[in-house]
Amino acid sequence: MEFNSLDPIGHEEERRGLFGKHRLRHGVYLLPSALTVANLLCGYYAVLATLDGRTADFDNAAIAIGLAYIFDSLDGRLARAMHTESPFGREFDSLADIISFGIAPAFLAYAWGVRALAINNAPESLHLTQLGWLIGFFYLGCCAWRLARFNIQGMAPGSNRFFVGMPTPAAAGLVAATVHFFQAPIADPRLSVLWLLLLLVLGVLMSSTLRYYSFKDIQWTRRRPSLFVVLLALLIGAIVKFSGPTLLIIASAYAVHAVILQAVRLARRRVASRHA
Repeated sequence: MEFNSLDPIGHEEERRGLFGKHRLRHGVYLLPSALTVANLLCGYYAVLATLDGRTADFDNAAIAIGLAYIFDSLDGRLARAMHTESPFGREFDSLADIISFGIAPAFLAYAWGVRALAINNAPESLHLTQLGWLIGFFYLGCCAWRLARFNIQGMAPGSNRFFVGMPTPAAAGLVAATVHFFQAPIADPRLSVLWLLLLLVLGVLMSSTLRYYSFKDIQWTRRRPSLFVVLLALLIGAIVKFSGPTLLIIASAYAVHAVILQAVRLARRRVASRHA
């Protein structure tokens, strides 16, 4: 059926079609943004739960940060799959990340690892409290710096497989996994110092130029061997049944793998230079 230029019905149907496509396109853009909002909500809840200061609340905060990690992973993949990436989406995602993976874990690390000593009036509490908020701010600053650098430089040059520096969700994930595994707040000053050292190391790793594997080259739609499916099922089962140790092992392994790979590269270069 054809419509001429004077046919009002044809114009009306054409206009409805254009508006329908316009609404659909905006709906597609809203899907990744909704996941970013969920990421932001998890970070906000993690801060509120941390302020309550009970052991169960610390664990809930850690779980919320873990959920924020999942939402943050999904929104980017969904935007790329639907070809709905935009400057607004990238900036919105970074602002949500600074809450969920910067402020929330910094609050949690301080409250869980230092504040219990101050509440118990331990003699070392004053110095540890001062050191705790200082290192917590250092962690937060490194997180913000890492996000700003990523927005400008993106992935590692010449490869979409690697991040430059430890991703902020991975650093926050290690903080959350540690709290989730031990749950009870730290009450020993020596352990509190070690905890602050870990937070300091995470800040340095985020600011470093070490290459961290991004997993972006994995094509989940391709056929995989049955063994891969079995191992994936075992991993999911371990996370569900033994979430504390499993998540801590995964987060720790990811944190150190870039350091190990860099050490191997340096060793190979030295060997190659000697034989040259």
